[in-house]
Amino acid sequence: MAEAADFQGMTPSPARRWMRRTGALLAGAPLLAGLLQLPTAAPTQAAGQDSVKAVSGSGAVAVAVDSLTPAAPSDGDTLTVSGTVTNKGKQAVTDAQVDLRLGGALDTRSAIDRIAGRGDYQHGVDAAPVGGKYVKEFSKLTPGVSQRFSIAVPVDKLDLGEDGVYEFAVSLSGETSARPWEQVLGIQRTFLPWQPDEADTKTRTTVMWPLISTAHMTAQTGSDESQTPVFRDDDLAKEIAPGGRLEQLVSLGKELDVTWVIDPDLLASVDAMTESYRVQGEGDATTGGTHQALAKQWLAELQEAVQDKEVVALPFGDPDLASLAHNGTNVTGSLSHLKEASDVAADTVDSILHVEPTTDFAWPVNGAVDPSIVKVATSAGADKIIARSDSLAETAGLPYTPSASRPVGGGTTAVVTDARMSTLFQGNLTRASSSTLAVQRFLAQSLALNLQTDNQRNIVVAPQRMPTASQARAMAEAVTALQDGTWSQFQDLTAAATAKPDSSATTQVPAASKYPSSLRKQELPRSAFTQIATTQDKLDKFKVILTNQDRVVTPFGRAMNREMSTSWRGRSAEAADDRNGVEAYVDSLAGQVTLIDKSETKLSGRSATIPVTVQNNLVQGVEHLVLRLTSSSPRRLEIGGERFFEQRVAVSGGHSQTVKFPTSAQANGQATVVAQLYTEDGQKYGAPVTFDVKVTEFTATVMLVIGGGFLLLVLAGFRMYTQRKRAAARATEEDGAEETSEADNDPENPEGPEDRLTQEDLLEEESRTSTRQEAPEQPSHPTPDTAAESADPSGTGERVDR
Repeated sequence: MAEAADFQGMTPSPARRWMRRTGALLAGAPLLAGLLQLPTAAPTQAAGQDSVKAVSGSGAVAVAVDSLTPAAPSDGDTLTVSGTVTNKGKQAVTDAQVDLRLGGALDTRSAIDRIAGRGDYQHGVDAAPVGGKYVKEFSKLTPGVSQRFSIAVPVDKLDLGEDGVYEFAVSLSGETSARPWEQVLGIQRTFLPWQPDEADTKTRTTVMWPLISTAHMTAQTGSDESQTPVFRDDDLAKEIAPGGRLEQLVSLGKELDVTWVIDPDLLASVDAMTESYRVQGEGDATTGGTHQALAKQWLAELQEAVQDKEVVALPFGDPDLASLAHNGTNVTGSLSHLKEASDVAADTVDSILHVEPTTDFAWPVNGAVDPSIVKVATSAGADKIIARSDSLAETAGLPYTPSASRPVGGGTTAVVTDARMSTLFQGNLTRASSSTLAVQRFLAQSLALNLQTDNQRNIVVAPQRMPTASQARAMAEAVTALQDGTWSQFQDLTAAATAKPDSSATTQVPAASKYPSSLRKQELPRSAFTQIATTQDKLDKFKVILTNQDRVVTPFGRAMNREMSTSWRGRSAEAADDRNGVEAYVDSLAGQVTLIDKSETKLSGRSATIPVTVQNNLVQGVEHLVLRLTSSSPRRLEIGGERFFEQRVAVSGGHSQTVKFPTSAQANGQATVVAQLYTEDGQKYGAPVTFDVKVTEFTATVMLVIGGGFLLLVLAGFRMYTQRKRAAARATEEDGAEETSEADNDPENPEGPEDRLTQEDLLEEESRTSTRQEAPEQPSHPTPDTAAESADPSGTGERVDR
């Protein structure tokens, strides 16, 4: 009867404890035993059913442990456990009581995993309640309603034994109308690390603190000289704003002993936001960015946080090494992009944070490695590969976790991070209870690892690349507790990588067939790398004509680094949109240098020039271009005496230039001419312009008629000119004769014998006068008179009538 009342480990209420004692005294009196109104089942049956009832009913109430402080108690501390209990059933719970349960020490790390994976309460497995006054009672729990609890218990009252990790649970017991007996209705298990004194041998622990984001900047820049950067969205401002993911990582990380692992692209993006920038909107529209002050503040806080801390710079854009190794190595130029991303990493971090980063680490996704991934990583200069223990797993059956450093051949070191501790802060940790459980489990794994052996080891923790704000807070809480603990000391990542490796640890990189299929499904496909190569080819053809190549090569180079980013995993559609956008922008810029379309051209004559105009709408000038004009009918129309003719072209930014080509017609008709730009190495540039040339050639007879008519007009004009000259000369002679006659009659001027006309002169003058009177006048059709007149082309008339 006492056994039936106890219900196997359940903590009885005061009334039930009184009933149990009374029932024990009257065990021999069946009548009185009946008066106790005990369950009708036989004692053995009730006891056997109790375990079932406890298991089946232990999910009716949700127990949440929101805080457990201190996370790793020492002698003299008081452990305070706070949280909530929520009735998830349809019936009220009465006589409810929250108990603390302390189990035994756990011997192995796998035992911690098993406890964490258990669900409902299990009689005989879960520990007995601490009891006493360290409980919290509720008279009633209404369905759907949460009730808070807080229990404080001195650590000394827990009777903790030797150093180790103890199972610690919080349970709720109570009754329902359907089951009117005390039973465990809910339980939450966690862990209590117990190492009150300084450990003789401490684990050297490295915690990687990642500052990585998705790609935010585009290849596009403003059309002005300042090259204003354009962002895909304004989400980065949300991440660096107070309470944002990246803001939390910086504000929390500056108080921790961690190694900062940073993607230089993130720094470059925030740095671009400190000045003028624009954000893409609908269509081609952009709007001005407004978060310059926020970006400056975040960078200033980060600069302060990383001072005197180790900073590891990943290749620019955090390229996906596994995708590249599995799908990109056979695509020309892919490894070159990785090398470029690695080369610019140090300068980017140094110029923005003013610290010299370490750049010889490669970090594949989830630390999963195979020989091809290691080969790709080392091709870009990395000699330390951050792997994970669930990928480079132990095969030698070691009874302890070995140090992180593993030589894997070729001068390459695999830094094997601890999978258990690295994956504890994933998932939804927005609830305080979830965060608390993650912290306690992290500390439990760390202490259990330290207790495995007296040999000092170097352990590395690498959390997920982009933890949320809540995950970051949980991580910070765990690291802070570990810093305050007694069994661990911190060291930098480089120190862990260069520490003496464990000779018994596994150094064999797993085969490609062992690579997780779930990760393969998220990789960038080969087509992605092919498109990147196509974009690079277009960029190469475009840049050779530019007077200032860096204005284009640098932003596009960084954009193609982002196209290979690890952050595209699981976002294939967004990744494709990004690649398409970069390629389209290359095409649009190259299209700013073009030939102006021409309509049909007519040539009249055997030779002429054809003008062709090159338009440059870029901000900068272009050069090293050759414009070729080709005749499709060289027998009808030749250009520069040949089938085609070329001329070099250089055009200033925002201007156009017209180039003239000499042509010669060989026959009448229509010829098609093609204008095409080429680079100096003979590669076509842009689309050709095709136009027709209509040739009208003049015959010899027509030219002779036209020439003869022109000559007659010239002669007629000359005749009229000379006729006027003659008339003017006669008028002058007549005026002179009258002046002479007056002089002869002038008494003041007596003529001498030498001045008087002779008889012969008079006869000659009379003859000339008679001739003039007889000759008809022809003023409208003058003709040349003498050879002497023709010999005077000046037409002055000075030699006429001599």
